[in-house]
Amino acid sequence: MRDELRPVLKAALITAFVVGLLMVFLHPPSLSGAPGLLVLIVAALAFVLITAWGTVALAGRSSMTEEEFERLVRRSEELARQPELAHDATEFELLVADAIDDLPPEFQQLLENTAVVVSTRGASERAYGQYWGGSVARGDREHRIVLFQDTLERDFGWDRDVLRAQVERTLRHELAHHLGWDEPGVRGLGL
Repeated sequence: MRDELRPVLKAALITAFVVGLLMVFLHPPSLSGAPGLLVLIVAALAFVLITAWGTVALAGRSSMTEEEFERLVRRSEELARQPELAHDATEFELLVADAIDDLPPEFQQLLENTAVVVSTRGASERAYGQYWGGSVARGDREHRIVLFQDTLERDFGWDRDVLRAQVERTLRHELAHHLGWDEPGVRGLGL
């Protein structure tokens, strides 16, 4: 029930805020006395709180928890160490494995110490893939490449060959980040 009321309450709070803000601007309070000053303080506080709430709401949901991420990494690493377990792999995970196998040997070597993880959190991240960690030159953090199955399948799943090509492109894009390229540089490579 609480989840059902949340959008209604948000809409009511936004409406009250907008109406209150309009009233303050259209009929500004007199600052000659405590009531006028109190209205101004309350309006300023409401403005700050609503702006903070809006910023958090627009930022979206936080990424997956560390525990969820670690579970995905463990599964990916286990499949990499024991390919015979791939019979349990999903069709998408097999596409990712094929994309890794299609990389030149030098790039495959780079992935020996970098987990390639499949996740279904692409919609919340608004991405097809993501790279976490320092560059190859800066090994100060653990390296991980995440490919988001949900967004890749949503946008390219209508054709298996198109999906395969986009999985490979996304893997190469994130691998370029691993090599130290920033976003404009990676896009300049055509990835």
